[in-house]
Amino acid sequence: MSTPDPAPAPRAEDFAGGRPIAFRNATVITVDSGGVLDNADVLVVGEKIEAVGHHLDVPGDTLEIDATGGILTPGFVDTHRHMWQTALRGYGGDWALTQYFVFYYLQWGQVFRPEDVYAGNLLSALESVDTGVTTTLDWSHGLRNPDYGEAALQAFREIPGRFVLGYGDYLGAPWEWSNSQEFRAFVTKNFNAPNDMLGLQLAFDVPGSAEFPEAGAFQAARDLGLRVTTHAGVWGATTDTGIVQMYDAGFMDEKVTYVHSSTLNEQSYQKIAATGGTVSVATESEQSAGQGYPSSWAIRHYGIPASLSMDTSVWWSADFFSAMRATLSADRSRDHLEAHARNETIVANRLRAEDVVRMATMGGAKALGMEDVIGSITPGKKADLLLIKNDESPAMTPILNPYAHVVYQAGTADVHTVVVNGKVVKYDGKRIGLPLAPIADKVAASVEYVRSQLGEERWFADMHPEIQPDEEIENPYKYTSGDAHVTAASED
Repeated sequence: MSTPDPAPAPRAEDFAGGRPIAFRNATVITVDSGGVLDNADVLVVGEKIEAVGHHLDVPGDTLEIDATGGILTPGFVDTHRHMWQTALRGYGGDWALTQYFVFYYLQWGQVFRPEDVYAGNLLSALESVDTGVTTTLDWSHGLRNPDYGEAALQAFREIPGRFVLGYGDYLGAPWEWSNSQEFRAFVTKNFNAPNDMLGLQLAFDVPGSAEFPEAGAFQAARDLGLRVTTHAGVWGATTDTGIVQMYDAGFMDEKVTYVHSSTLNEQSYQKIAATGGTVSVATESEQSAGQGYPSSWAIRHYGIPASLSMDTSVWWSADFFSAMRATLSADRSRDHLEAHARNETIVANRLRAEDVVRMATMGGAKALGMEDVIGSITPGKKADLLLIKNDESPAMTPILNPYAHVVYQAGTADVHTVVVNGKVVKYDGKRIGLPLAPIADKVAASVEYVRSQLGEERWFADMHPEIQPDEEIENPYKYTSGDAHVTAASED
């Protein structure tokens, strides 16, 4: 019997009609009990995953995507990104955390307008879906009033991704704004019905002041049925004192995500674990800005579930391949260093590539309370999918260890197809109906405005903070004349 001719490759315009979609012959990382399936198919009907298996029978009008040589994973989930800062992409690339605090919290945060939040969110949202991050929590702590919140939401309504607004205002008191009539009206207006495409959390920090006024914000979250995301274990900013206060007041539960959690003590980690909390690990941020050593190494000893995040594009991008790679490498580095300090040798790496792929998918879903909706390729879940495939990339062949391949070999240039809620938003490496130019124009106008508020001198000075030179250590060794070896200076 002759083999039927393969279905013709779909065109971008073919995806507009809402027809079923089948990925054929993929290496499927289910992040579920199915594990990894070789040469498998995934069928999407409507918003959901209909079936996963081999040689699936599909409806006659199905659009078929040849995934041969590719890896199909759940869409990535970023649980902590300050999306409004994306318009200043890379501006703070040489900052430490101190410069970040001074720039936004003390000097210039008040110059940003609702349209600047909108422009940053729009660019960040586009970048998310373009790189396979199908769900993003916007840790939006620059919302000075609900008009800013409306601007943030408008960006999400224009980009076909899945978003959660972490509403925050670092220039205000969270126990006040979370209980204000205008904020409650904002919640009622925009979140009066369940919607897994657009969610809401409260985003605020607990710096540990003796009065613990943040209790009012926690109570507001409970009154509204909202989850809380908070920066914890940040060197010099949020300490174990805040954890003690939250725990003693009964506000630590499974609905709280602790961002960074890099400098907490054993008791704080145990309290997070015992109350069902999750940690958002932002490895590139923690390595560079100085919150503390990336926390995956510490929290896995206590069994705390982890998700991954990219923090802010004022430093870093939305590249989740980089997030996975950095997390796995940092964890292993710490493991080796701790073993060496005991005069021992690590003979098998404890954290595996599979673990960080899970952090990037189901870990994020759990942190958002959406593990029954997204995070794995499971029939009945929403179809948030990422096909990693690039027939012209040497790094995409051969595929021997799919988990390790996703973490250490693939990159954003290999993002072939992105599906959000059953809708194909990127195919064959190209976004569908999502041009950059109109967004870039809005971002350029925002940058021009912010730059004018700073003035040219401050604009350049804040971008390039002065540093004190390190004191050089005198070298007692130097080359002797006439040969190539090194000798002690005292012998010269």
